Amino acid sequence: MALYGQLGAGKTVLVQGICRALDAEIPASSPSFVIANHYPGILPVYHLDLYRLNNLEDLINLGYEEYFYGSGVCLIEWADKAAELLPAKRWDVELRIISEQEREIRINRRDGQ
Repeated sequence: MALYGQLGAGKTVLVQGICRALDAEIPASSPSFVIANHYPGILPVYHLDLYRLNNLEDLINLGYEEYFYGSGVCLIEWADKAAELLPAKRWDVELRIISEQEREIRINRRDGQ
């Protein structure tokens, strides 16, 4: 799942909700300083925050394929920074701030064609 939206749009909050729904054993937090977190649960959740990603080589060296194509759910914040590497088959989720208390969420399913 590729997540898009400006700072404060709710990307991490959405990740936290998905992790709770999947009974993640560890509460989700922003992995901004380590890029990737893994949360075991009903399904493994791989949470990547690419906000501080300097270049695609850093993501390649991290072994992104294990996350993107693994057996769990992969949630990628700031996915636009890895557009060239994203799986063709995915969900694109765009969060937009409407007001301090309101967000708009648009979901687009990519079938890989």
